[in-house]
Amino acid sequence: MNPSSPGNRAVWLLMLSAAAILALTMGARQSLGLLIRPIVDGTGIGVVSLSFALAIGQFVWGAVQPVFGAIADKAGAVAVVVWGSLLMAAGLGVAALFPSEFGLTLGLGVMSAAGAGAGAFSILIGATSRQLPPERRAFAAGFINAGGSFGQFAFAPIVQALIAAFGWVAALWSMAASTLLALPLARALGGPALPEPAGGPAPITLSEQIAIALRDRSYWLLHLGFFTCGLHIAFLVTHLPGEVALCGLPAGVSATSLALIGLFNIAGSLTAGALGQRMRMKTVLAAVYAARALFIGLFLLLPRTAWTFYAFAAALGFTWLATVPPTAGLVDKLFGTRHLGTLFGLTLLSHQIGGFFGAWLGGIAISRFGDYAWMWIADLVLALIAAAFCLPVREAKLPATLPTPQPA
Repeated sequence: MNPSSPGNRAVWLLMLSAAAILALTMGARQSLGLLIRPIVDGTGIGVVSLSFALAIGQFVWGAVQPVFGAIADKAGAVAVVVWGSLLMAAGLGVAALFPSEFGLTLGLGVMSAAGAGAGAFSILIGATSRQLPPERRAFAAGFINAGGSFGQFAFAPIVQALIAAFGWVAALWSMAASTLLALPLARALGGPALPEPAGGPAPITLSEQIAIALRDRSYWLLHLGFFTCGLHIAFLVTHLPGEVALCGLPAGVSATSLALIGLFNIAGSLTAGALGQRMRMKTVLAAVYAARALFIGLFLLLPRTAWTFYAFAAALGFTWLATVPPTAGLVDKLFGTRHLGTLFGLTLLSHQIGGFFGAWLGGIAISRFGDYAWMWIADLVLALIAAAFCLPVREAKLPATLPTPQPA
């Protein structure tokens, strides 16, 4: 190990703290779909309006990440995570206090989503990558990502139990309180960055780095694939409870399915992170998207029973956020860690634009057609397209300098 590298104890503290923060933010966000039916029944707000509020949240969560990523790249991640946790808790509280279309949109769609974005992948993976040597970064990204999956596994049944016992308002207050647990964990993210390798390229400004990235085809292909990933995840996490209800199955099947997705993605994230150290990351990424298409196709062919949902959740869960470690790793390979929070944050913005359409169009589909058939078909086709987009991605590191204009 490099003498300047952090020791094993410090590395594990860093990774565990980042994973726990992501568990708290993702666990709360990914459980919001369980609240749709109780809120609709309790307030009379239409499912399309509530789906649109959550779709706004999908977009906002992605839109703030390049901004918070740039702040974290420049000033450190600790303050970003602290203020984000406070904002997320406040947003969940606003939704509980003002259960109107405006209040739910403000609380769930803007405030809590923005706060969760401050404690999301781009900030956490960017902060840890700068403190770790290159050979540890892929595993660390997978480990942190697994923390988000554990949060979904833990939160879903707890939130469902709170809704059943005390109502959706109490569930929101409990989720708000849980997000504050991220405050003491943020301190671990404030360690010093490793020095740049001797003889490496001279540092460049953020605007120069973004200019280089936006001219690179591989970077755009990662954006397109991540758009599809976001559409998948937002549609499923928002509307899987609705699909379960259409099949006449109890609400507990929804909570168990969401928990299984989180549980199996722990294994999927760790596997993706480990494979990223041994295989080409674009190959891992293409395989994840292709596997999703296969699992969705099998789901469409099988009878809708509780065990079908459980098997589908387990299979899809293995790929759920396994796209994150190889995508972050490819951005790192192309552009390095100096501005990773910002550049990976921009890919997550594309992810969440897809998420906006996944949550919103799912609501339109159920309102207009009475089922989600067209959304499932779109999911399958887009997964195949995303797999194909990964294949031309280059893994060679780009020069971190602006190209010199050639004479005419």
